[in-house]
Amino acid sequence: MRWVTYATDTGDRVGVLGEDLIHPVAPGVRLLDLIGGGAEALRAAGEQALASSAEPVPLAQARLRAPVPRPPSIRDCLCFLDHMRNCRQAAGQPRTLPDAWYQVPAFYFACPSTVVGPYDDVTISPGSAWFDFELEIAAVIGPGGRDLTPEEAEQHIIGYTVYNDWSARDLQLRESPLAIGQAKGKDGATTLGPFLVTPDELAPYRRDGRLALRVEAAVNGEIVGSGRTDTMDWSFGEVVSYASRGVDLLPGDVFGSGTVPGCCLVEHLSMADPSACPGWLGDGDVVELTVEGLGRTRQTVRASARPYPLTPRHDPDRRPPRPRVNSARSRLPYTRGLHEVGAGVWAWLLPDGGYGLSNAGLVAGEGASLLVDTLFDLPLTAEMLDAMREITDRHPLTHAAITHSNGDHCHGTQLLGEHVDIVSAAGTRAEMRHEMRPDLLTATQVMDIGPATPYFRERFGAFDFSGIRLRLPTRTYDRELTLDIGGRQVRLMDLGPAHTSADTVVHVPDAGVLFAGDLLFVGCTPIVWSGPIANWIDACDAMIATGAHTIVPGHGPVTDPDGIRAVRGYLAHVVDQADAAHARGLSFPEAISTVDLDEYATWLDTERIVVNLHRRYRELDPAGTPQLDQMTLMAMMAEKALS
Repeated sequence: MRWVTYATDTGDRVGVLGEDLIHPVAPGVRLLDLIGGGAEALRAAGEQALASSAEPVPLAQARLRAPVPRPPSIRDCLCFLDHMRNCRQAAGQPRTLPDAWYQVPAFYFACPSTVVGPYDDVTISPGSAWFDFELEIAAVIGPGGRDLTPEEAEQHIIGYTVYNDWSARDLQLRESPLAIGQAKGKDGATTLGPFLVTPDELAPYRRDGRLALRVEAAVNGEIVGSGRTDTMDWSFGEVVSYASRGVDLLPGDVFGSGTVPGCCLVEHLSMADPSACPGWLGDGDVVELTVEGLGRTRQTVRASARPYPLTPRHDPDRRPPRPRVNSARSRLPYTRGLHEVGAGVWAWLLPDGGYGLSNAGLVAGEGASLLVDTLFDLPLTAEMLDAMREITDRHPLTHAAITHSNGDHCHGTQLLGEHVDIVSAAGTRAEMRHEMRPDLLTATQVMDIGPATPYFRERFGAFDFSGIRLRLPTRTYDRELTLDIGGRQVRLMDLGPAHTSADTVVHVPDAGVLFAGDLLFVGCTPIVWSGPIANWIDACDAMIATGAHTIVPGHGPVTDPDGIRAVRGYLAHVVDQADAAHARGLSFPEAISTVDLDEYATWLDTERIVVNLHRRYRELDPAGTPQLDQMTLMAMMAEKALS
């Protein structure tokens, strides 16, 4: 038999399916009440309902709840050891499992109060950027028991259902060092349904004491994983027997099987190739889980409110971070917030100018305004837009210029109104489509990246990468574009490739202001991701040639043309140092330890010399200098910074 619980105007009702009709039992009777009597009593109740004259309800018109909406307990087991091996591999660890996994059928307790029905919307766990599903099946206990053998435990299973263990992977990783079990990473939601299917109906699928059911998981119609449930290493009988040792199991207790290998997102994560991951779940995504003999669930993921922040406790054993002071000369106070830098032109500054602490700008015209860049996460961008509102209420935001593809300049585009025309160089839009997805940056906060972990925590720990859905530019240009912003002429010039494949500067001629994007770092070290370096040096000359007297860098305090000359000098120094090292026959790794930064040694983030030397070595000897991916170079920078 297939049993359901469904919602009515007067409360939940329970029924048994006959064809596509639900035959209800008496009002007020819960499925939890029926299953405690055992298989024969449940069958008798079902036959009575099927024979009853009560009006049946078409299944297609019923709002199904979880078969047991509030189980006494939920134990999620880890019966598929290949799932654990795959998870370890995704995290960059060996697939080998510790001996305990082969000796004990592991489980943890999930939260009964967050059980949802098979077609209910599911809210992302607050604060999570890595929201995931897990396709499982579940066994539901009928008559209770204690100290059961595996054979006895099988007889105490009253039915099976589809189980979706919704998981906040980043919260899970944050909590794992506590070593006291699952918490907020797992209690966001658990889906049960659509039916509770009794064991006799599933008899044709039994193979060697296990259910052999084909399963399939899809997101937005695209298949993510598939498999069979008879690949379980631990059987339901074994895990129920283990759980019953010295414990009274109760009618309605739920046992999840653990994830069928491949049927979740985390198993497809690759830190070596982050673009290979199908992406974490976000607002509007539709997840469908299909299990042969048990039915299908179909649920839409919804965004959640941001969690209330808690202040970390003082750690007496933690070495305080090294002080970071941007000592560059500034034309105006280098403080967080909005600063007027010209007539109707403002800069938004984020000291100290290090990773993710970028600047943006606003240009106001008559009845219109232009935003120059957004920020690294949604809270930072929202704070900036709110501070600008006094201006944009009078001069509505009509345009936004994105200087380049790095996330600290474009992750907030989704907060701009649909009416805002987002403009970038053609190369920037193309590169944005292939940049590392914002949510994957959460890895720098929650994953163990070996010796480089403290570096990544310090540089990226303050940002919130959850909820970001990158909105691409609506218009692109090649080389140069002039915008009319409420009667003011604003020039956009692509002076790249240099920092990235395309680098826009925004010139406001009537105010003498230039927004340089990341072609200019002031008091902190530039980083040449793309190059060639000669192009960046030429870009410095082009910026000086604009005649602008007030320069807003992508990072660091507001400056003047001397700030551009300083960056030009640094780049020329890198070329000189790299060429000299190469001429002495030093390899790229050897050059890292021998380079003399001279007057630039006081700039923040000097470890970026690693990337800059690599770029120059690639220009000098592309065959002899291997191409390194961004994560490898970041790890090398971390090693230098921590040495």
